Amino acid sequence: MIFGLFFFVFPAAVVAIVFGHLSLSEIRKSAGRLTGRGMAMAGLILGYIGVAMIPFILIVAAIAIPNLLRARMAANQAGAVGSLRTIVAADMTYSSTYGNGFAMTLDQLDGSGRGAATCEHAMLLDHALASGQKNGYIFTYSAKPSSDLPGKGCAESGASGFTVNADPANRNTTGMQSYYADETGVIRVEKSGPASADSDELQ
Repeated sequence: MIFGLFFFVFPAAVVAIVFGHLSLSEIRKSAGRLTGRGMAMAGLILGYIGVAMIPFILIVAAIAIPNLLRARMAANQAGAVGSLRTIVAADMTYSSTYGNGFAMTLDQLDGSGRGAATCEHAMLLDHALASGQKNGYIFTYSAKPSSDLPGKGCAESGASGFTVNADPANRNTTGMQSYYADETGVIRVEKSGPASADSDELQ
């Protein structure tokens, strides 16, 4: 009976059936000395109900799990596009604030827990994004070195341009599409591999 109450758990349902049959067998052999036939029957019935539910649970899981995976990938992909836009906007702000071109690394746009904003840690990105991985995507930042003199408050010259690639950490699991952006602000997408400046523009 106790295992039968947990009939929604497959092992408990099987145990309820086994114990139910054993209990009924013992009760029959006791010639009336043992009671509890009702509880044994209840446990047995609940156990069979649990076993009968398994095909339905498997069908529901087979339908729901792929849909949940697709929804998760779609959310991650939308998040990756949003993160690319955030990086581009942060780099534009960095350039206008310090007059030093663009950041050389994502870390320069970070600055979490490092006091006031500086040229080296501008506090324009959250730490997760500045670390290069967020919401199932890996962000790879590349800067184009500049020969200009350093801007205000900067020890070294910034970049004349930059590119950012966003690729799924596990393709077909955390995302399917790859993205690319640069200082133009245009985001490009590739469905079968890493994106580049030659990939289609995201619509």
